[in-house]
Amino acid sequence: MPTRKLILPSDGAELRAGFAAVRTALDVPVTFDLAALAEARTAARHPATVRDRRDLRDIAFVTIDPPGSTDLDQAVELERRGTGYRVRYAIADVASFVAPGGPLDAASHSRGTTVYCPDTRVPLHPVELSEGAASLLPGQDRPAIVWTIDLDADGGVDGVEVERSLIRSRAQLDYPGVQRELDAGTPSSDADELPQLLARIGTLRAEQERARGGLSLGRPEQEVVPDGDGWRLTFRAPLPVEDHNAQISLLTGMAAARIMLDGGIGILRTMPAAADDALRRLRHQARALGVDWPTGATYGDVLARLDRSQPRAAAFLAAATSLFRGAAWTPFVGTPPEQPSHGAVGAPYAHVTAPLRRLVDRYGLEIAVALHAGRDVPDWVRSALPALGDDMASAARRAAAVDRACTDLVEATVLAHRVGEVFEGVALDRDTVQLQDPAVVADCDGADLPEGEAVRVRLEVADPTTRTVRFAIAT
Repeated sequence: MPTRKLILPSDGAELRAGFAAVRTALDVPVTFDLAALAEARTAARHPATVRDRRDLRDIAFVTIDPPGSTDLDQAVELERRGTGYRVRYAIADVASFVAPGGPLDAASHSRGTTVYCPDTRVPLHPVELSEGAASLLPGQDRPAIVWTIDLDADGGVDGVEVERSLIRSRAQLDYPGVQRELDAGTPSSDADELPQLLARIGTLRAEQERARGGLSLGRPEQEVVPDGDGWRLTFRAPLPVEDHNAQISLLTGMAAARIMLDGGIGILRTMPAAADDALRRLRHQARALGVDWPTGATYGDVLARLDRSQPRAAAFLAAATSLFRGAAWTPFVGTPPEQPSHGAVGAPYAHVTAPLRRLVDRYGLEIAVALHAGRDVPDWVRSALPALGDDMASAARRAAAVDRACTDLVEATVLAHRVGEVFEGVALDRDTVQLQDPAVVADCDGADLPEGEAVRVRLEVADPTTRTVRFAIAT
């Protein structure tokens, strides 16, 4: 079902003012101080060289990102290797631009992560770096930390190397374009083989994930996206090629975690495995919703067979979020964490693939490079580790709060003139309804909704001032 473009007041100025108010209320630092900007601009003026780096500019790396992206953290090159495969994954070497303890370092710690809003992006680093000198833009020499990971015929890891390098990306690709090439079928040349190799490796790694008990939720996400002068609410499920590319990132993060655990120092992305009682509840909900869960099947098996076009699928995926709780960034020196794994990954895992957008990745990369080369981890990394997990948790909470508040504002704005109307939706649980058009998730008052079933609800409140939307069951 198509989604409507939002009916906005005048040119959307009120919404833009609302987004700005959200950023102010949640203390999002939208500007950099002059010292941090000066440091970034000075660092950006120094071109990358091969000194103390391996020259890999002859490797045909490409980036694959959402359309229009300019903060390009990763570039990939894939090739066959006997009966297996070789993955090269180049990650922007942000540490080569940020002096430890300087104003730019302090600014990145105060931010923690890039914050995405419907009308703007508040970057972790000044755009001179994040969209310029540090970004892996095509046709430019760029410092990078390159992971070379060899896989066997089944996608298992045969070997890992990581080193500081100099690269030159050949092209900036986007997910829809790569998906179109993949859907078109047989490649016309070796240069066109990337989509097929990405799909093959991604599929093998997804099979490995299910075998080790990993869980990928795959729930369509509610998004506010630009549409002309305004914005549109949508539910967007990732393209298959995005899932394949995510498996490359997971592969790299797992390799980094292994290096950290073997070296006795690091910071892991941890999450408890799903508790038995949570899985039992989800099994009961699956039965109530008519979702088939055969004896002996894992959650991943059920998810792979789930028909997402059915209303009950949305409710099942919403219920499954109960399995994904307790995630943290866990630093350690010496003795590793008692539970070092990430329950959804099904293995130890570390964030190392998005240093332009996430602070912790810069530290994870430095640890991995040093340990792999047999060197001591730098003192500036060691001194920051104890507080880094809390810094990241605080930044993640703020980013999530901004995202939710902006979405609430858009929902209330698009529905403000429709109070009293009746809408078709799906009951996600006893108290929450999901509309398809417009793409809204909201509370439903005074009702014990039939979970997983289609329902008709009446809009009772849509107040942009308080960013509140509430429905009631339609009688």
